[in-house]
Amino acid sequence: MKRDGLCSIMKISSMEMKALLFAMLRIRKVQLAIEGRYLENEMKTPIHLYIGQEGIAAGVCAHLEARDYINSTHRSHGHYLAKGGDLRALMAELHGKETGCSRGRGGSMHLVDPAVGHYGSSAIVGGGLAIGVGMGLAIKMKKRTGVSVIFFGDGAADEGVFYESVNFAVLKKLPVVFVLENNQFSVCSRVSARQPGDNVFHKMPAKLLFTRIIDGNDVLAVFNVARTAVKRARKGHGPSLLECRTYRILGHSGCKAQDAPGYRSREEVYFWQSRCPVDLFRAKLRADGLITEHELEEMGKKIDDQIEDAFAFARQSPLPAPEALPLYLYRE
Repeated sequence: MKRDGLCSIMKISSMEMKALLFAMLRIRKVQLAIEGRYLENEMKTPIHLYIGQEGIAAGVCAHLEARDYINSTHRSHGHYLAKGGDLRALMAELHGKETGCSRGRGGSMHLVDPAVGHYGSSAIVGGGLAIGVGMGLAIKMKKRTGVSVIFFGDGAADEGVFYESVNFAVLKKLPVVFVLENNQFSVCSRVSARQPGDNVFHKMPAKLLFTRIIDGNDVLAVFNVARTAVKRARKGHGPSLLECRTYRILGHSGCKAQDAPGYRSREEVYFWQSRCPVDLFRAKLRADGLITEHELEEMGKKIDDQIEDAFAFARQSPLPAPEALPLYLYRE
């Protein structure tokens, strides 16, 4: 795979940069709010937080429209929000409420919002890969110009369905963008213990599959390469595979207090915290004179107000009625 490092020269407006920062900061603040309140035990669902990976969802989804599809993973909050998913419905879902995006039946790992093209996240490792390819096939068969984007982790790259899905997308020249978020761990198992060599995916000829390895903590690098991949898909030039190198700052699931000890050093976590994608991009905009302290304060206040509103909405929303629990199930 070709590698793409820091992007310094790009055709991106200051408005687009501010929108990227807002998207990343919103995801981060939502995740921190969930993490900070998780032990209050009002959210009964297992959670898998996206802290440290915000630049990937924001950088990719910036190029997508409501008519484009995404499929996501158990670590799905960032993708859901970046694609336009409703924050109130997300928070209600975490609280198991009827007003949740999955009617309180799915929890954190099963988010969905078809109105904005988010066609579901899955607790099955690699579960969205074949579905996302199928959606790409539907786009092609219907002669549409949409794109199917599949977010998945390095753990899913261990699954056979990954290679089958990429092979089929290449064979049929589908408008699919595979976004591999390599955050270094599958639960507590380091990627180097599961995959040989430097590349998770063994590259194909460029004419068959557009591939890049990107610094996933550099939102401009993600934005730039994702733009190329999405444009290629829209023009009928076939699939792309973007491996975004990043790091999962918190543990596999739950809040910080629930992270299992011993599988990584404190120094390693501190190093990656120093490469926080939100902090790096905010500092860049400040240094380049593209955002003022007043704008940052207003941005933060707007997001904080949205979060408080979403939590209040979730608390006030009703639980599913007992007689409605059998709804939305497959049965004979």
